[in-house]
Amino acid sequence: MISAEKFQQEIDRIIETSLREDIGDGDHSSLACIPASAAGRARLLVKDRGILAGVDLARQVFQAVDPDLDMEVLLQDGSNVGHGDTAFFVSGSSQSILRAERLVLNAMQRMSAIATKTRRYVNLLEGTGTKILDTRKTTPGIRALEKWAVRIGGGTNHRFALYDMIMLKDNHIDFAGGIREAISKTREYLASTGRDLKIIVEARNLVEVDEILACQGVHRILLDNFNYADTREAVRRIGDRCETESSGGIDEKTLRAFAECGVDYISSGALTHSVHNLDMSLKAV
Repeated sequence: MISAEKFQQEIDRIIETSLREDIGDGDHSSLACIPASAAGRARLLVKDRGILAGVDLARQVFQAVDPDLDMEVLLQDGSNVGHGDTAFFVSGSSQSILRAERLVLNAMQRMSAIATKTRRYVNLLEGTGTKILDTRKTTPGIRALEKWAVRIGGGTNHRFALYDMIMLKDNHIDFAGGIREAISKTREYLASTGRDLKIIVEARNLVEVDEILACQGVHRILLDNFNYADTREAVRRIGDRCETESSGGIDEKTLRAFAECGVDYISSGALTHSVHNLDMSLKAV
């Protein structure tokens, strides 16, 4: 996983890029009708039910736009919210509040949707010992926000990108000439480059599980599109030799059944690619 410092750098980049994209050479709507000296106050109004996410990001956005803006936070990230709740107030330059408004809303609406769905999955797994993972199936350019939202919802982040973990999937294995070849070449690569990266290998059936187990240095086996019976058998064969992860078409109806097969993790791209934004607005008060 990437470091906290690297993660923050990603957040800073998203804020800088998003503000440049939205403001350009100026918010001419505000410049045209609001005096530079005008001060105001606005509240973040929640108009939906779910898990709140993005409050800390909003603080960073407001600070990036205008360090003199002041936030009064009423509800923290991870809070259960409902229609009519106020998450925070922001006060200061009216022009500054308006420049930050759209980025704050866009980010918080999506982050809250992801956190809400993640919390639902976490609740479905309660008592099983299985953790829910996100994937790289994120919106290009804002991966850090979406993975942050998964954590706020109680989920666990998978690898951040291609550079912080080795994952040998079906295409890697086929292009490399097979499981043994792919794992052997990977270990040689890590040794020659001095990199310390965990290795996850995808198995498409029980035969491939056995083949992976015959190799050394694998941190986790990914059981892709297995049925319940084969998942239970794979978990039995793997034992404590490495971690297990289920993936592939698992939804809210099947999530707990797969967890009860004994896997350590279940990964779901749906946490980030299939959500509907929570409704929010930033209203002058």
